[in-house]
Amino acid sequence: MTDTKRPRFRSKETRSPSGRIRDRKSYLNAKKRQKQLKNLPLGNGRLVAVWLILVMGIVGLAWRLYQLQIVQAQGLQKRARQQQTTSIRPYIPRRAIVDSNGNVLATDRLIYTLYVHPKLFAIPPGEVADKLAPLLNIPTNQLIQRFKEKETGIRLANQLTESVARGLKQLSLDGVELEEKYARYYPQDDVAADVIGYVDKEHRGQAGLERGSSQLLERDPFSVNTRRMGDGRILPAFVPDGIFQFDELQLEVTLDLKLQRAARTALREQLKKFNAKRGAVIVMDSLDGSLLALVCEPTFNPNEYYKAHVALFKNWTVADQYEPGSTFKPIIVAMAMEAGAIKANTVVNDPGAITVGPWTIKNASKQGYGALDMARVLQTSSNVAMVQIAQKMGRVDFYKSLLGLEINQRVGVDLPGEVSGYLKPEQEFLDNAIESATASFGQGLSLTPLKLVQLHSALANGGTLVTPHVIKGLADDRGR
Repeated sequence: MTDTKRPRFRSKETRSPSGRIRDRKSYLNAKKRQKQLKNLPLGNGRLVAVWLILVMGIVGLAWRLYQLQIVQAQGLQKRARQQQTTSIRPYIPRRAIVDSNGNVLATDRLIYTLYVHPKLFAIPPGEVADKLAPLLNIPTNQLIQRFKEKETGIRLANQLTESVARGLKQLSLDGVELEEKYARYYPQDDVAADVIGYVDKEHRGQAGLERGSSQLLERDPFSVNTRRMGDGRILPAFVPDGIFQFDELQLEVTLDLKLQRAARTALREQLKKFNAKRGAVIVMDSLDGSLLALVCEPTFNPNEYYKAHVALFKNWTVADQYEPGSTFKPIIVAMAMEAGAIKANTVVNDPGAITVGPWTIKNASKQGYGALDMARVLQTSSNVAMVQIAQKMGRVDFYKSLLGLEINQRVGVDLPGEVSGYLKPEQEFLDNAIESATASFGQGLSLTPLKLVQLHSALANGGTLVTPHVIKGLADDRGR
């Protein structure tokens, strides 16, 4: 019997060049495809494409390099310099202030701040405290407690003088650091504080001449450019010749230090005697307006301005108004004589009281003085006589004369904060008889103490209204 099943054909296995075992049919197909691929131009095209990509990349890099090195070079160099260069403004000392005799009223000096770093102490903290205590005038136990606050950066003292700093340096203690800086110093303390004022920690004037005359006291500012090198060092980028050379000019004022000190001593005695809240002394040369002394009490020490009340920084002789009262009577008498309403020998009767409309005006002494000439009017300070003098002038002329005194204008002193006086509007003054009556003895109007001194100086110099001032100008070390 014949087997009708066909024997299953098993193809002969062949190893391909890649090492894989494939059947004959697959292997032949692969060889055919490889042959076809070789006949196509695509094989060389791939190589060309790769080279084109590389060439394009090189061209792009070259173009970018050209842009950075040639086209944008100046701009990039400028940006680099800006990043590497820092502009700093060094400390520029203010000009000194001296009185008319060359005595220093304000100057800049070197001061020191003391820091300690307990973790750097080479000896026990107790020994460090023992050595520092005598120089700082701080008890040893208190210093030891301060050392326990933290390991580093403890500020022990401010504004140490050079003598104290010299002693600290001689100790050569590890962990003790002195930081130096310049600060404004007032060697006369509070003697001229009302005029000089003070500067704050930022070295900016805040009162007196330190504020009002900053343009004269501050030298021209400048900046120094520094560059950070590659190794971290900081060097000047450019320093012009003579940049650290300052002029030796100083601001000279009209004050006389001896007179200023004497006036303050006398004023304090009078304030204590009369239990007054405040007072002022002004000494002025009536010929040119030079202020030889200007004292206000109470005052402050500009070296320790932070301990004073802010109200003391104001010089009230130029910044506050007040009713002059009887001190204004000589001015009224002079006005009436100039207007021709009275003469030096004119006599008025003082019965002790006078009626103006519904009001009765009396003397402060509550008594009458009888017949008085102008000298006796001022000697007795008679209110009743002054009202009669104002009536002789007439309200219109009286008001015009008051306007001529420039009461409602500033005197123009070279101190900051000056205010003008106050005189009532003309119509109100003319419509009410009591206004001219009270103004005749210094009430119903207001002015500054300095304005009153200016008016009195006009009596002394023959009628010239001079401008009060404290600044002479900038002078060299020879007083020129």
